[in-house]
Amino acid sequence: MGSSEAPLLIPHPAGKEDAEAEGGKSCLWWRRCGGACSEGWWGEATAEAGRLASLAAPMIAVALLQLTMQLISTIMVGHLGEVPLAGAAIANSLTNVSGFSVLMGLACGLETICGQAYGAEQYHKLALFTYRSITVLLIVSVPIAILWVFIPDILPFIGQDPLIASEAGRYALWLIPGLFAFSVAQCLSKFLQSQSLIFPMVLSSLTTLTLFIPLCWFMVYKVGMGNAGAALAVSICDWVEVTVLGLYIKFSPSCEKTRAAPTWETFQGIGNFMRLAVPSALMICLEWWSYELLVLLSGILPNPALETSVLSICISTVVLVYNLPYGIGTAASVRVSNELGAGNPDGARLVVVVALSIIICTAVLVSVTLLSLRHFIGIAFSNEEEVVNYVTRMVPLLSISVLTDNLQGVLSGISRGCGWQHLGAYVNLGAFYLVGIPVALVLGFALHLGGAGFWIGMIAGGATQVTLLSVITAMTNWGKMADNARDRVFEESLPTQAY
Repeated sequence: MGSSEAPLLIPHPAGKEDAEAEGGKSCLWWRRCGGACSEGWWGEATAEAGRLASLAAPMIAVALLQLTMQLISTIMVGHLGEVPLAGAAIANSLTNVSGFSVLMGLACGLETICGQAYGAEQYHKLALFTYRSITVLLIVSVPIAILWVFIPDILPFIGQDPLIASEAGRYALWLIPGLFAFSVAQCLSKFLQSQSLIFPMVLSSLTTLTLFIPLCWFMVYKVGMGNAGAALAVSICDWVEVTVLGLYIKFSPSCEKTRAAPTWETFQGIGNFMRLAVPSALMICLEWWSYELLVLLSGILPNPALETSVLSICISTVVLVYNLPYGIGTAASVRVSNELGAGNPDGARLVVVVALSIIICTAVLVSVTLLSLRHFIGIAFSNEEEVVNYVTRMVPLLSISVLTDNLQGVLSGISRGCGWQHLGAYVNLGAFYLVGIPVALVLGFALHLGGAGFWIGMIAGGATQVTLLSVITAMTNWGKMADNARDRVFEESLPTQAY
């Protein structure tokens, strides 16, 4: 099973100097060596596009499978009534903001260090970095779990109905076992992802979805746990995912070079990991939280039920189409980190050019598709004519935001591959909290544009984000990035034996 999934990295163990010595054999676009290079560049670019596609496609499938599980959970809980559904919706929002987004962001630090270690052929270090990240994420999960216990007490203080707060608290409480599984699963996924081993992630997602459907139905309706049953089903399936990934890593020949037993050195160098993990978490959370904040603020607009419903539909649509740039961005992160770790800055630069070219073409296609379907999107979510008409008017704005979201998804992946998440965190802070949200508040409240004003504000934030990330990427010294990657990987002296 594992041997059929060959790593996509083309190793460059001798570094940039040997690549230069090969002359026309490695004829890349930025080398000005005559007309013969044109064919060489197109060949390199086509091959890189194939590598990116073979990574991105299964990552998109994984994201869609996970989204399907959330959708099924919402549908089953929705048949219990408005209060259980509202409680589950609020609990999902709070747990995403306070827990899952933080853990997901922290785990993204592994994209840099594991990807670069794999490119540098320091295979034994991948396991150590992964154990280290699991330790950090499990420790962080403890205060998050404690916070979730008090959700039913916190919500009434912010004006939430006590009955809905109670339902939300029950839902969050049964998500706590899954919180720790989620921490481990994120780290194992990054470990595999950095080696271009995506098949086990698809396998685990298929397995959990297949189990989740009957389990959720049984817990919700037969056991009578209500929306808490759906949360328990999610927690159980999270541990199933950990089991599937763990077994694959333990027994697959594909991981023979990279798996290793945990040692005390796991606890050394945690500070080095945190220097990547914390900015990664901030980079993801700052953007994620900005959207959640706008949904919350939509509740105080005139006609809050309509505004909140329409914004929720818009966000759901954007989340669905975002799976495409997420997959390509993740693939770009893997390839950039691998090439930098291998001491091949030219290869990393080629990945950036190809990935951005692909996402620009696909973003235009998706945007045009949304525009052509603008009269049908609202119908898929609501039977209310007022909601459908409002969504139709919002779709042109969604089409613009799709362009910015697609570009930032790939640019953010590139930043993780390079290891300059700290710059990405500053960019997101400025783009969304100094530009996006202030513009949204002015347009939404002062100019009375409501939800449309909110969305224009987020487009302004997204455009600022893309502009700044593009400038940083264009100004990147790829040779220096490769040197930094090698320094990062080789700064620790670790044992080389695998088991």
